Amino acid sequence: MDSTHAQSFGDNPIEVRETDHYKHEYIEGIADKWDELIDWDTRAKNEGDFFISALKERGVKKVLDVSTGTGFHSVRLLKAGFEVVSVDGSADMLAKAFENARKHGYILRTVLADWRFLNRDVHGEYDAIICLGNSFTHLFKERDRRKALAEYYAMLKHDGLLVLDQRNYDTILDHGYSSKHIYHYCGENVTAEPEHVDEGLTRFKYSFPDGSEFHLNMFPLRKNYLRRLMKEVGFQKIETYGDFQETYHEAEPDFFTHVAEKRYVPDLEEEQN
Repeated sequence: MDSTHAQSFGDNPIEVRETDHYKHEYIEGIADKWDELIDWDTRAKNEGDFFISALKERGVKKVLDVSTGTGFHSVRLLKAGFEVVSVDGSADMLAKAFENARKHGYILRTVLADWRFLNRDVHGEYDAIICLGNSFTHLFKERDRRKALAEYYAMLKHDGLLVLDQRNYDTILDHGYSSKHIYHYCGENVTAEPEHVDEGLTRFKYSFPDGSEFHLNMFPLRKNYLRRLMKEVGFQKIETYGDFQETYHEAEPDFFTHVAEKRYVPDLEEEQN
């Protein structure tokens, strides 16, 4: 992908509903602005140790971060003592992540890879895979979602863990958009909000204090639909948290986080019923 400061969506941006288009969205310009959107210090404070604790409680040591972006969670996990391999489909985001890790005193092990072909490009088995930052919603076709989840499943050890998050698209679709602007995009004077929503597309606009704007086209995944896909791929037990809380009202969270276990438990479905 050529680095450029101009995103390309063609003449009708809301008709751009292809998984591969993310390569034209995560350009050098947005990679340079992404940390301003996140605000690492504020996000770390508000997020707390949710992910670190979830992994440590289950004995995780080796983590594959399949949507590292600019490296926020990879660096946090390295600081916490995990062994981390960081993957992204955007060379510009990976370059920024590597640079950020060096600033924090770490050398990031990076791999440029598409989730649908993860086993081809990334080697080894992992105790846990994390797919964070609402990244999974860049997959527009169900076959792409199933393929990616199957790749995650195959790369996990027999008792491995998948941690995957998503925006609360159910509320966006059914009741309109709102955000507490606390847990995920914490930058001051930065906005991230949808300018188009339908059942097949949520087009977000990201606006920065210097007047720059970027867009991302994403598929609005409903929570229970994604949970069903994970179960059908083979994940046995799935716990879903709303803004890192175990108990929540469906419409309130900005984000859902799914913690899915691969470990096979005989008669689990009967036990849960």
